[in-house]
Amino acid sequence: MTVETAQTTAGDGTVGKALEVLDRVASYGRPVRFSELLADAPYPKATLYRFLQTLTNQRMLAYDPDRGTYVPGIRLVRLAHAAWAQSSLAPIARTHLDQLSASVGETVHLAQFDHAQVLYVDKRNARQPVEMFSQAGKVGPAYCTGVGKVMLAHLPGDELDRALKQQSWHRFTEHTFCDAETLRVELTAIRARGYGFDNEEHEPGIICVAVPVLTAGGRVLGALSVTSTTARTDIARLGELAPQLTTTARNIAQEAQTWAFPQSDTRHQGGA
Repeated sequence: MTVETAQTTAGDGTVGKALEVLDRVASYGRPVRFSELLADAPYPKATLYRFLQTLTNQRMLAYDPDRGTYVPGIRLVRLAHAAWAQSSLAPIARTHLDQLSASVGETVHLAQFDHAQVLYVDKRNARQPVEMFSQAGKVGPAYCTGVGKVMLAHLPGDELDRALKQQSWHRFTEHTFCDAETLRVELTAIRARGYGFDNEEHEPGIICVAVPVLTAGGRVLGALSVTSTTARTDIARLGELAPQLTTTARNIAQEAQTWAFPQSDTRHQGGA
């Protein structure tokens, strides 16, 4: 099994390696045994065991002694809730996604970048739901998804270069862009028109139109898409939704710029 995880950069040391192990456990999407992790991890047996023990002691992982398996720990649930509320566009965008979903009747996605990959942070199902890869909390490729491409298209040159070097370039379908130079041509077209498509590039039969969520200065905050199937519609008709998506994305960005977290009632003062 090949597991995509966040890359550990030079200088991250033990903490970075431990978090990489945590990523690996989470990426399985099910309880995982030590032997499975050992077969896939780049660490010696003793080192991997030490990382797992530390993560378990810190409640970042939970170990089931009866089944001999590891799963993400309950401490991560608390951290995930905090991250969702403080770092994600999802709480800000909730009402905008509801309105867009009610209007178009198709699947709506909200995504952000995570280590040059796409992290789906929220989703609204179509009136007639369709089974597809994307779910809130899942990580997907950037180079062959609508939300990923529109975010890549609006990165500054040096950031785009780094992001493209981190893509896997796996061919999911016959329509997948599989090299950086071909994709760069597509990204230029996306920047020119302001929106992009996934034309069955990640999953057969799944198509979407996507727009970036940008700050007033053009910095990428995330991306928004409407997704359907080739059995229900086509790229041209999805493209007609681009102005509505752009307006919604602009409203989300404006609210994100002015968002102020509620002040805590707790006062850190001395005395009773």
